[in-house]
Amino acid sequence: MNDIYEKVMEVAKRRGFVWPSSEIYGSVAGFIDYGPLGAMTKRNVENVWRSFYIIQEGYYEIECPTVGTEDIYVASGHVKEFADKMCQCPHCREYLRADHIVEEHGVEGAGALSAEVLKAKIYELPCPSCGEVMGETDVFNFNLMFETTIGPGSQRTGYLRPETAQGIFTDFARLLRFYRDKLPFGAVQIGKSYRNEISPRQGMIRLREFSQAEAEIFVHPDEKQHPSFHRYAEYEVPLLTYGLQETGQPPVRKTMRNAVDEGVVANEYVAYYIALTHELLVTIGVDPEKLRFRQHMPDERAHYAMDCWDAEVFSGRFGWVEIVGIADRTDYDLRAHSTTSGSSFTVFVPFEEARRALVKRIVPDMGVLGPKYRGKAKAIADAMAEATPGPEGVTVTVEGEEIFVPADLYQIREEETEVRGEEIMPHVIEPSYGIDRMMYVVLEHAYAEEEVEDELRRVLRLPPAVAPVKVAVFPLMNRDGLDVIARKITDTLGQRGIVAQYDDSGAIGRRYRRQDEIGTPFAITVDYDTREDDTVTIRDRDSMDQVRIPLGQVPEVVCSLVAGTMTFRDLSA
Repeated sequence: MNDIYEKVMEVAKRRGFVWPSSEIYGSVAGFIDYGPLGAMTKRNVENVWRSFYIIQEGYYEIECPTVGTEDIYVASGHVKEFADKMCQCPHCREYLRADHIVEEHGVEGAGALSAEVLKAKIYELPCPSCGEVMGETDVFNFNLMFETTIGPGSQRTGYLRPETAQGIFTDFARLLRFYRDKLPFGAVQIGKSYRNEISPRQGMIRLREFSQAEAEIFVHPDEKQHPSFHRYAEYEVPLLTYGLQETGQPPVRKTMRNAVDEGVVANEYVAYYIALTHELLVTIGVDPEKLRFRQHMPDERAHYAMDCWDAEVFSGRFGWVEIVGIADRTDYDLRAHSTTSGSSFTVFVPFEEARRALVKRIVPDMGVLGPKYRGKAKAIADAMAEATPGPEGVTVTVEGEEIFVPADLYQIREEETEVRGEEIMPHVIEPSYGIDRMMYVVLEHAYAEEEVEDELRRVLRLPPAVAPVKVAVFPLMNRDGLDVIARKITDTLGQRGIVAQYDDSGAIGRRYRRQDEIGTPFAITVDYDTREDDTVTIRDRDSMDQVRIPLGQVPEVVCSLVAGTMTFRDLSA
């Protein structure tokens, strides 16, 4: 019996969902093309995501370049830290992920192991490519970013972005003004990201060019009660905490209210987006019985993250696959960009009532500061006004340069003043979605086989919101005016925004099978009775039930079925 992955990808390739990229020149691993139906399905998945984050949550979408200057990724840490541990097989010379070799042989958390430990562990393991025992081989870091140059003469170094988030962070000041200087606020982005994976061998699960959908939600660090938490407070989700992982126990279903109250999830914002993500994934067709949320282990979680959970979906080929990450990243990203750029990444939060307070103010001795720092003296003095002095002096950043000003070049005056508010640096809540992984999982979970009249029926049970074609329209015969009626129905549905496909090729049963295989949820057949009584047959993909409805009701019925405001059972009742 074929592996589920092989079955899904066979249908995906044959029916125009996913193809190997540049196949005529020999495809390169980690790149795919979405065919006509795949591109439509992917847009539908993205639009479901937008319906949650833009329509429901009220966050606006922005679009940033996929190429960024080096400074961005120096600040974010990608230039220094964004690397995987790589080795090269001494036999076939294939480059491989050292931690993946170890994980494939039952070692969990291999990504956190040092190069030395990985080197020792892979010594007696077989190469995944050629099967020979690896033996003595070095393990070293490989930066995953694609490097490029900007402009002629290689004057500026740039990188293809490894994530969409950084564009939102660098636009922080403008987004803050757009949202009228009020917290909380958020921005979302869907687009391409790039990672030069060492040895991608997992199809759509691990790509070198992939689509991400990310939301960056900026919140007050001391106010992490989500204003709409009631929406998901009683929503139950299977949670696999790090404690359950340590003892080898299965996930436990908890409401989000209980998860926060018991300290299982750090705060209401993280819990809210765990529940929202669960609802979103089920909406696009993920099997809820194959969905869990796994908490990062303490040695796995980034040092700056307060809490982090992965939405993991079970695949028949790949096991549990991470497709969404939800993290409270604290102020790490904004602080990093503030330090590197010298720009402000704070929000002024007014107090309910003004307060009287003693403040210390640095008063520079410009008579000494001017001659010492010359053209930079005024900028240094301005920066000192916002700085906190130490016992020996004060360090300020001017034009990206850190400058230490000794204590004998200024005085400190203590003054009583009225304080109307405070500058705070927001914390960031980040739900990050891998669209391509979601696409594969949806296809796998939708795929089904069954025997119908001694014939194998392959069907993709895609939800109407995701299916590329919503309804097929068949004339029983391509004559006697049946084709004219069918084409008019197709045109009318198109005018209502419904993607309808006219098909008059082959026997009616074969046409049904074609549409079942691409996931079309409904089919309308125009027959000779249509000319007599102005009715048509509408068929449901999943049950294969058929009902006759008046021709004039077709647009309203189809729109209701696709929108989910009516079920086929309602129609046949």
